[in-house]
Amino acid sequence: MSDPIRIALVGATGLIGQSLIRAAVGRTDVRIVAVARREVPLPPGARMEVLVAEPDHWGDAIAAANADVLVCALGTTWRKAGKDEAAFRAVDQDLVLAVARAAKAANVRQMIVISSIGADTASKGFYLRVKGEVEQALGKVGIPRLDIVRPGLLRGPRGERRLGERLAQIVAPLTDLFMLGGLRRFRSVKADTVAQAIIGLSKEKAAGRFVYEHDAILRAARRGE
Repeated sequence: MSDPIRIALVGATGLIGQSLIRAAVGRTDVRIVAVARREVPLPPGARMEVLVAEPDHWGDAIAAANADVLVCALGTTWRKAGKDEAAFRAVDQDLVLAVARAAKAANVRQMIVISSIGADTASKGFYLRVKGEVEQALGKVGIPRLDIVRPGLLRGPRGERRLGERLAQIVAPLTDLFMLGGLRRFRSVKADTVAQAIIGLSKEKAAGRFVYEHDAILRAARRGE
């Protein structure tokens, strides 16, 4: 039996991070090592390491994780950042890139990053423009394989209340039916499906930069089942 793929996870307390931890319960092919600033809530049956450190020391933690793959599920919201551009960039840009450079220094072979549908350096919207800029910068870090996952609206239980997003989750299955053709990529997706896609992508070996939107996320999820 081959050794399990070691996945260093940053963003373990968020929706995608928690979904990935649940998805790994009972599996022998992957092992999660969370890097976080505080203790991470774990579901029943979870067997994993949690390396607790302040973000300034995450580089040391990532090196200690001895990971094959780094999964970056970091992200804040415009509201949580106090509608302050610098505060938003501090997490969604600066911290993400710092994590990527630490992974490169630790000889991690692959990085899987959760971005957003519509990410584009030319976007008029600040959020999507930053996401596009980060994707571009990550491609220059030099990690052998970079997988960029661009989900639409994420469906799943969040630890914080976001009334508008909760309402959007309720109506999403209906509105998704009208997103056909080129609009399919904007369809919502379950966080658990994205987690399965991450596991599927962690098994890929080819070097390069790859982008996954809605249909490609679903295909990757089937490989991770």
